[in-house]
Amino acid sequence: MKKDIHPDYYPEAQVVCACGNSWTVGATVPLIRTDVCFKCHPFFTGEQRIVDAEGQVDRFLSRLRRRDEMLAEEEARREAEQSPEQEIDVLELGSRAETLLKEAGVVTIGDALEKLAEGDETLTNLRGFGLKSLATLKKRLRARGFVLPGDDVSETPPKDIVE
Repeated sequence: MKKDIHPDYYPEAQVVCACGNSWTVGATVPLIRTDVCFKCHPFFTGEQRIVDAEGQVDRFLSRLRRRDEMLAEEEARREAEQSPEQEIDVLELGSRAETLLKEAGVVTIGDALEKLAEGDETLTNLRGFGLKSLATLKKRLRARGFVLPGDDVSETPPKDIVE
C-alpha cells in the first residue's frame, strides 16, 4: 500500500440530522450533516410529506402550472375558432368569394351556416359563387370543427360484416 494517499478514517464520526437525531458511524470525515434520517423520513414515519431536494418539487410544480396555463390557452383558442360570431374573413376563402358573400348578407360564420342549412343552392345561386367556392367554404368550416347540414355525425359501423 502506498503511504500518504489514503484519507483519514474516523471510527467515531458523528452524523447529525436536521430533525435533531444523531448517531455515530465510521467515515472519512469527522462530522456528517443530513436533511433526512430513518426517524424523520416519510417512508418510515408514515406521514405524507414531500422531501424537497434542491427545489426539484418547486420546479416540477411550476412546470405543471405552466402546462395547465398552456392547455387553458389552447382550449380558449379552440373555442374561439369554433365561434359562429367570427367574421367570414377568418376562413380565407379568397377576396372574390368573401366579397360575394358579404354582398349577400353573409358576414359571419353563423350566417354561412344558416345559408347552408337552407340548402347549397342558396349560395350557388349567387352570381359568381360556384361549386368550387362552395366546396372550399365547406372544407374550411369542417376544418374548424363545425358540423354542416347533411354531415353524418353518427359513426355507425358498416353492416357488411356477417357473423
